[in-house]
Amino acid sequence: MNDFRRPLGFEEVLRPPIDIRRARITQAVLRPPGRAGDAAAYAQLARIVRRAPEVVVKITGKTMDAGHLRRHLDYISRNGKLTLEGPDGERHEGRMTVHDLAGAWAAELALEPGRRRDSPVSRSIVLSMPAGTDPMRLHDAARAFAKETFGERFPYVFALHDEDRQPHVHLTVRVLGADGSRLNPRKADLALWRQTFAQALRDRGVEAEASPRRARGVIPKAERTPVRKLRERFVGRRGPAPQVLAGAVRDAIDGRDKQAPWESAIHGRQARIRRALVAEAVALSRSDRAEDRALGAALKAHVQTLPKLETRAQRMARLGLPGIEREDRTGR
Repeated sequence: MNDFRRPLGFEEVLRPPIDIRRARITQAVLRPPGRAGDAAAYAQLARIVRRAPEVVVKITGKTMDAGHLRRHLDYISRNGKLTLEGPDGERHEGRMTVHDLAGAWAAELALEPGRRRDSPVSRSIVLSMPAGTDPMRLHDAARAFAKETFGERFPYVFALHDEDRQPHVHLTVRVLGADGSRLNPRKADLALWRQTFAQALRDRGVEAEASPRRARGVIPKAERTPVRKLRERFVGRRGPAPQVLAGAVRDAIDGRDKQAPWESAIHGRQARIRRALVAEAVALSRSDRAEDRALGAALKAHVQTLPKLETRAQRMARLGLPGIEREDRTGR
């Protein structure tokens, strides 16, 4: 960008809707303000405009005792057929070795002073990218992510699953840290984890981004896996509608002509975001640099193709899901 220009506020669009300073587990990785920070913001904006694949970093569950952990490690190691890798390249091969690891983690946790009986042994994390991503580069990026995020503080193991169209890595981290601390991540940690994983992928030549939904014009949160599976069963007439889905449809129909206060707030926020992006597109179009003008044109096209502003309930009211109310009344 020209030296006299500073961002017009569009960088606010790129920030996650949480306070990064509230992260418990990871140190803040946001760059300080200044030219380097501006360059990073524009680079991220360019990736969003060209719709770079978005990384997924998801906490999928936790294990509660040695037996539970052993079954989970059996799953991610395919009953010992896959090698589980730990810090510094430590390798756990074979089912018995995996079971020994589960017993060791549970035993160390049992010695923790004041431990609650319902305290978990480990947390399960999935790192994934869309179909077509190079599995080996994904695996290597997961290795770098785990080392940077957990290092020697929290023991962990991970394994790559690449037998289906969408390769992903299962990462299991012990809750009890080597320094006695506990792994209890907040939303801010997850936001930083996404950024760290995306950077690890880019360092290995994989186009990846970790932008907030609002920067992409997406309002509804991603559907939770259990709800998605129940919904797919319902659509395939193999089971009842999920209660959360049936309730959402009824609320949408009952309030078809109304807009809740929180929906008005969402629309207002999205309108401000889109105005900021349009303003930045105009500013870029006036730059002396051809690459800036090209980004401005691409940003303008990006804003024009953002999805319609509607919540999940509003979309349900517009499209409808036949059979939901019948399903709810009859229980069939």
